Amino acid sequence: MPRESGNVKLKAARQHAGYASQQALADALARAGVELGEADAEVSIRQVRRWESATPPWPHAVHQRLLEHTLGMSVEQLGFTPPWGGQSERQAAPVRSGAAAHPIVLPLPPPAPTTTTQPAALAVDYAAVTRAHRRLYWRVQPPLIRSAAAEHARFGAQLLSEVGGMPRRALAAALAESLLLVGRIEFFDLRQPVEADAKFVEALQAAGAADDQLLGAAILGHSAFVPGWAGDRDGAAERLRAARAYARRADSVPASFTTWLYAVEAECETRCGKHREALRVIGQAEDTLAGGDETPLPEWFDWFSPVRLASFKGNTQLKAGHLPQARQTLLQVLENLPEEHRKQRTVVLGDLAAVAAAEGDPEAACARAVEALDQLSITWYATGMDRIREVRRALEKWGDRECVTQLDDRLYEWRTTLIALQR
Repeated sequence: MPRESGNVKLKAARQHAGYASQQALADALARAGVELGEADAEVSIRQVRRWESATPPWPHAVHQRLLEHTLGMSVEQLGFTPPWGGQSERQAAPVRSGAAAHPIVLPLPPPAPTTTTQPAALAVDYAAVTRAHRRLYWRVQPPLIRSAAAEHARFGAQLLSEVGGMPRRALAAALAESLLLVGRIEFFDLRQPVEADAKFVEALQAAGAADDQLLGAAILGHSAFVPGWAGDRDGAAERLRAARAYARRADSVPASFTTWLYAVEAECETRCGKHREALRVIGQAEDTLAGGDETPLPEWFDWFSPVRLASFKGNTQLKAGHLPQARQTLLQVLENLPEEHRKQRTVVLGDLAAVAAAEGDPEAACARAVEALDQLSITWYATGMDRIREVRRALEKWGDRECVTQLDDRLYEWRTTLIALQR
């Protein structure tokens, strides 16, 4: 397949912000011109095409303002190089205006020079550390592994300018995976969606440098959780469409990967209150998985499995009010979930507690919630704590019951309270 080229930074930022086509970005820039009092500043699709080319021209000052306002990143971070060389002084300051604004992100360095200063084995060594972080994620406290992976990503971004050819692409792929891991930790483990969203942009830029379409699809799939969990159904759908477009361009797409994208869609639909649609999508996911597929999975695709799909299904059934089905599904998940998947176990226990609360059984709900807290004492997981807090709100009518007050004692003990406040 042809290698993707051009200004991948601008293209990644455009797609991440929800503009699927160059025309959509041109229209958004025109609207931004009206908002900023620059209505005469015309931007055509031809201009956007030039900006996304392999040699993008330096935008005029008015176009710089429109791009930064619309995409929330400096022009240097969008892949433009000042004609005077180096970085402009404005690169040090984050862009704050615009509906799509992100915190400042670490820009990737320009393409490697014709002569490299590092051996090709550097990419292999860097990827080995990335793999170690991937395994440590399941065992190490989130702040610790996040700090290590983020520093590793900063190191990788600096190394890119010293490696060329195929080793550069391998290094960029490992960097993209590291940035994706940081984003996952920030979103699911620490509940920092704004920071996570910015990391997904950086990860997509690195995947573009690696020309890894499937990894780009995985990053976009994760980024769909951000608007989806905030109730922005259209925003989540746009990012999932982009993820599927990237996946179609990959050399091969394992059935498990396609199933995971369905699961992400179902989760977002559930969060947006579209429970019937979510259950329909879960059915599509199950049909895809049942079809069988011998295509090997990428090594980095370690966050999804059939039991994880069942966990998605159980939560959707719970939210849809199908309580007996949800209980049966979640109990099967709990039985089949590997012991080392403690974070997911917390979520499943929280959902089982919610089923019991919805059925009017506060004692059973509290017992499951305490089990979930026991898991959290081993490995913190903000998503799991969110589930427990939802259960506690549902138990308010039984607030004077002994089981509920005992749950409060566990929920608000010194260590748990301090960790929650710190997060």
